[in-house]
Amino acid sequence: MNDTTTTRENWTELLKSAVEQPGLILKAYSNFHSYSIGNQVLAMVQCQQRGIEPGPINTYPGWQRLNRFVKKGEKALTLLMPLAKCKTNDQGEKEHFIGGFMYKPRWFVLSQTDGEEYQLPPMPEWDKERALRVLNITEQPFSDTNGNVQGYATKRTIAISPVAELPHKTLFHELAHVELGHTAEADFNDTEATPRNLREVEAESVALILLDAFELPGSEYARGYIQNWLRGDVIPEESARKIFTAADRILKAGREAEGGSDATIN
Repeated sequence: MNDTTTTRENWTELLKSAVEQPGLILKAYSNFHSYSIGNQVLAMVQCQQRGIEPGPINTYPGWQRLNRFVKKGEKALTLLMPLAKCKTNDQGEKEHFIGGFMYKPRWFVLSQTDGEEYQLPPMPEWDKERALRVLNITEQPFSDTNGNVQGYATKRTIAISPVAELPHKTLFHELAHVELGHTAEADFNDTEATPRNLREVEAESVALILLDAFELPGSEYARGYIQNWLRGDVIPEESARKIFTAADRILKAGREAEGGSDATIN
């Protein structure tokens, strides 16, 4: 993938990298957690391609404010950034809004800079109850009598079996069904033998991203299932974008607010 050029296949390729490279999401999240998941992976892939040591990223003026300077000859990383726009409403008041997104080469990794010592920010913790509250999702007692069912989602409600083999994977999978809009269309009952259709793969991909980010068990099961489903096929670009966006919403909903701005896929 080119650092400054994007095609409609880019996010599909990024998702493929995340699925096929164990540890990529964990490294990306560890180094770039203040950015959206899509941009985390985008930054990580560019670091891999160019042999750059991953680390915290900032813009040129951002590093200057931290009394660090970009080394001569270093090339910026390209991320997707929101374009801020302003309009005047009927009352004559100015309203600010995001008017689209654009790829910009404006970010440099810590290893591309010199200067004063940099203190790494602490990793934010993720809290399930906070996430449910922010996402407006209710967790109800599990009531399915089928012993193979691990969890299910209905509208904006989820339920996880108290004996689920991989409770975190099941939780993320069901949250994903809601955030992907699947439960607005139908109710879902999920077993470990997940049906082979695009909506299930979307939800499993979200679960994989979050499991890898938090280094939780279950990612190998999810990765194996997705790779098996993708044999000879490719997840559509629109689905890849939905997966990154849903994973990002779930991740951010469960974290305490962090300072700084983010360049986000939408």
